[in-house]
Amino acid sequence: MLEDQTAFPGEPEDRTAAAGRIPAQSPAVGSAAGPAWPDGYPRGYAVVDVETTGLARDDRIVSAAVYRLDARGEVEDHWYSTVNPQRDPGPTWIHGLTTEDLADAPLFTEIADDLATRLDGRVLVAHNAVFDWSMIAREYARAQRTPPVRQRLCTIALAKQLSLPLPNHKLESLAAHYGVSQQRAHHALDDARVLAEAFRPSLHLAVQQAVRLPLHACRPLSEWPEGPGAESGGFFSGRRGWGSRPYGQGWRRSRRRPACPYPNPGRYEPDGRLVQGMRVAISGDTSVDRELLEDRAIEAGLHISSHVSRLTSLLVTNDPDSLTSKVVKAQAYGTPVLDEAAFSHLLRDVAPAPAR
Repeated sequence: MLEDQTAFPGEPEDRTAAAGRIPAQSPAVGSAAGPAWPDGYPRGYAVVDVETTGLARDDRIVSAAVYRLDARGEVEDHWYSTVNPQRDPGPTWIHGLTTEDLADAPLFTEIADDLATRLDGRVLVAHNAVFDWSMIAREYARAQRTPPVRQRLCTIALAKQLSLPLPNHKLESLAAHYGVSQQRAHHALDDARVLAEAFRPSLHLAVQQAVRLPLHACRPLSEWPEGPGAESGGFFSGRRGWGSRPYGQGWRRSRRRPACPYPNPGRYEPDGRLVQGMRVAISGDTSVDRELLEDRAIEAGLHISSHVSRLTSLLVTNDPDSLTSKVVKAQAYGTPVLDEAAFSHLLRDVAPAPAR
């Protein structure tokens, strides 16, 4: 069910208007009270929250909300919809949506256009943005569509850059810091409202401190593994055809990567071949699902590392200008960097390890 209002059932109508207003938490920017607005900052934002059937790669979205903000964080409009996941709704004790609530909700394919309209041309903003973006990217991939998102901003990363005095990086702590009240935690629309209200003063503080926003490139998925029943799309068909599965149980069990049997031959040489035993780290989004890409590298005889050190042979990233810890360390160590396309091409012909 689509909603274009912030008030929840049974709440006073005047709360709708109040929810769209963001209190001024910082001095005006671009006046005598603060610096001019940076030309390099984004022109608009889409503050997003999605609730899901779980946390695994084959889980589905059950509700989504978007607050559209202008360049300075002022609310333009907001949107909300429940989504029929075509399976059990998962942790109803968290998001509050039951099988009955979602039985007549639109499928993701039926809201994909509306959601795309609200994301188009804007930076996606979310709390733990990699999760919300990953769920959205997978839904669009299943629908054989490309989401119109090119960059995302995580408000956790922004809070760290601003050195906000938070006890932890939960949304409720960020909200409390700015005096924003939560009405219904884990309801997508209210979580998006709360985040929008907290993001505006953070954005203005970033301008005052001349902080570079932690923007990361978003890569739509072109290849990914599905869950049990992948042949049929990884879920039970039919608007009312629900499956059953314990919350949080993913299609692929947690695993340890096998030890690489080859010694590290050293750094990758530009325009050369990959050599078995090279230590490879991956940072940021990949168009091929990260675990699939890692599996292919391991099968080729490479060592996949979760961090960058002086021993790292190569960093693979599609976003070399980002400020992730891996990119920063690679720059400091002079570690060679390749994008995903070049790395995937080199995986086709990995040189055997030198004879001991």
